[in-house]
Amino acid sequence: MKTYFVTGVSTDVGKTIASAILVEALQADYWKPIQAGELENCDTKKVEKLVSNKRSKFHPNSFALKTPMSPHAAADIDEVSINVKDIKEPKTKNHLVIEGAGGLLVPINSKQTVLDIIKPEHHVVVVSRHYLGSINHTLLTVNLLKEKGFQVSIIYSGNEHKTTEDIIKKMTNVPIIGRIEEEPYFDKNVILEYAEMFKDRL
Repeated sequence: MKTYFVTGVSTDVGKTIASAILVEALQADYWKPIQAGELENCDTKKVEKLVSNKRSKFHPNSFALKTPMSPHAAADIDEVSINVKDIKEPKTKNHLVIEGAGGLLVPINSKQTVLDIIKPEHHVVVVSRHYLGSINHTLLTVNLLKEKGFQVSIIYSGNEHKTTEDIIKKMTNVPIIGRIEEEPYFDKNVILEYAEMFKDRL
């Protein structure tokens, strides 16, 4: 059984939609270790609503924080302390998709970042979306992961930008799982279509 850790090159790049597609493609379990803000409509609930299969289980957050901010700041407001040793991966006999919070070096406390949650055996999926500066952010993210010895793949989110994608491919040489287009909406059927497309590349 494989574990995929989904991270982004920035915030709001499409990690949750990508996670839902991976969960559906693998009929995997889903876990978001740290949720900051939107507790009534958190990422776990969003993914659960988008997944059709009956096998996937949705595991509770290790930390559910009230404020939509970087985890270290949201934790300060809630007067809780986050430490990697308190983030325990759920036990499952199924594939597992883990969704990170923001980007790779988002702090969870004054010394640790999201990167510290990722285990050596995790396959890391980097979600990249095109904006001014995204080449830099994507190369920094992918190259840091490669330096740390992780197996890395990329999912693009949004409209194609050929020159950007070509240079990222040349400079990282990591597999591209696919692209999530700028869809008018995402529902179970749309997620299922992408899951079928991506399944053989996982």
